[in-house]
Amino acid sequence: MNSIFDAIFGSSGKTTMVAPEDTLPGRQSPVLQHPRPHTVLGTSVTGPWPEGTRVLYLAMGCFWGAEEIFWQVPGVVSTAVGYMGGTTPNPTYEEACSARTGHTETALVAYDPTKVSEEELLKIFWERHDPTQGYRQGNDVGTQYRSAVYWTTPEQEKAVRETAERYGAVLEAKGYDPITTEMRPAAEAGPFYYAEDYHQQYLDKNPNGYRCHATTGVPFPSAA
Repeated sequence: MNSIFDAIFGSSGKTTMVAPEDTLPGRQSPVLQHPRPHTVLGTSVTGPWPEGTRVLYLAMGCFWGAEEIFWQVPGVVSTAVGYMGGTTPNPTYEEACSARTGHTETALVAYDPTKVSEEELLKIFWERHDPTQGYRQGNDVGTQYRSAVYWTTPEQEKAVRETAERYGAVLEAKGYDPITTEMRPAAEAGPFYYAEDYHQQYLDKNPNGYRCHATTGVPFPSAA
């Protein structure tokens, strides 16, 4: 996904996290000026959502494929893609792909916790990418492809930490390196900046588009 931008910006330094003082300046205005309804679910991608809806932010490589995975999950109210965990305000896709904003490509998942649990969502998250790869997913290399979970509720934090510990133990037993997933509160990670319109539900608009699922192939363990 980043080969075009390697040609533009070069690949050197993409696996070193940029210092906040060295990030691009960004802009005051959002790059998604006029959010449209979700092309699959028909819901708002920015809210407000039904009462009781929770939001979890998941980064697992290319956000096109990540979003597609979660909009298919029963109980998910809406999804969107954007940039999170960095410094540059309202970055463009090209800026995020330069690895000079500090952000990682992120999927917003709004869901009804009475219909789908945090553990169910996180099981999908852990299984559908490789959380041990650091600043890459498969052939996609750069800090913008790092694995991350940003939670918004205590219930989510508890589930993130417990599932990470359980999955990490299974991966270790299979010979994998430790999990490198960035795990912190969304409030600490900073704003979720919505990506440009053409990225939203990209794989619904482009069914034959790029998908990167660099999985370990290791199933998430059942609860004891």
